[in-house]
Amino acid sequence: MRRTSLIVSALLVLGALAGLWWWFNSPLPVEVARPVRGPAVDAIYATGIVEPSVMLPIAPRVSGRLVRMNADEGDSVAKGQVLARLEDEDLASTVLELEARERFARDQFQRTQELVKRQVAATIELSKTRADWEAAQAGLQRARSQRDFMNLVSPATGTIIRRDGEIGQFIPVGQPIFYLSCCAPLRVTAEVDEEDIPRAFAGQKVLLRADSQSGRIFEGEVSAITPKGDPVARSYRVRIHLLDPGPLAVGMTVDANLIVSQRDNALLVPTTALLEGGAVWVVRGGRLHRQPVKSGLAGETRTEILQGIDAGDEVVQLPTDALREGRRARTRAPAAAPASGAR
Repeated sequence: MRRTSLIVSALLVLGALAGLWWWFNSPLPVEVARPVRGPAVDAIYATGIVEPSVMLPIAPRVSGRLVRMNADEGDSVAKGQVLARLEDEDLASTVLELEARERFARDQFQRTQELVKRQVAATIELSKTRADWEAAQAGLQRARSQRDFMNLVSPATGTIIRRDGEIGQFIPVGQPIFYLSCCAPLRVTAEVDEEDIPRAFAGQKVLLRADSQSGRIFEGEVSAITPKGDPVARSYRVRIHLLDPGPLAVGMTVDANLIVSQRDNALLVPTTALLEGGAVWVVRGGRLHRQPVKSGLAGETRTEILQGIDAGDEVVQLPTDALREGRRARTRAPAAAPASGAR
């Protein structure tokens, strides 16, 4: 039995050695990518919303029921154009009444003026009738102004981007019925993390992408940074001036990259290939080797390599815990290589 036990133990050792030999010498399939040349970009990533630089709410100065709508969302309007009207029957009647009183007061003043000239009436009567006429004029002017307030007038030439109101609805004082975009081009307001805000500055170049405009890149520049951040979201608002808005519309969401620095013709590898401590796995002679590297500008998909590898190396794109120094590897190209540029 002792001899049998020794034979079994020997077989187990031989099996383990054979398994180890097979594991070490069997090729491990890995996805590799060769370094490429392109622009290395250090950028701050943020999300933003396209909005008008100037957006004016248009609200009534008096309350009333909405009886007419002359404009809708998307309409281009001119300065002074009547956009809507509130019910004004009571005010119209008041104006008619005050017009009659103003005419009577004027006639009284004119008759008293003639009587004073004939020395039939005292001068004090002329002063009284003049005061009555001026009071009637002031009351009429006030009533006409209140009647005019029932018409909502566009304060500038622009585009109606929002309408909040329906005919028959009672509109309180100060409740906006329209929002007018005017007077300035569109802009983007982006939320930048407080950790990145020290690297943002006015005049900074910005590249933007919108899901609705696939494949197109829009250019802009930082126009302003709000001095007070949001303590809850831990972010700051950054205003971005669009150099050419093109088909972008109010309300669209965009991805913004605020360019901190850029180097052309840099050697780039997929960012996923970088290991902690500054190294990559490369395949040389059919075997894996851990190669220390010195990295430069890091982007979302590509990272610049300053030292350690050259353009002819095959770099493992998605390293795993199964990679070991010297192990054989079978390489294959990635299914979809990311776009060039450290972004």
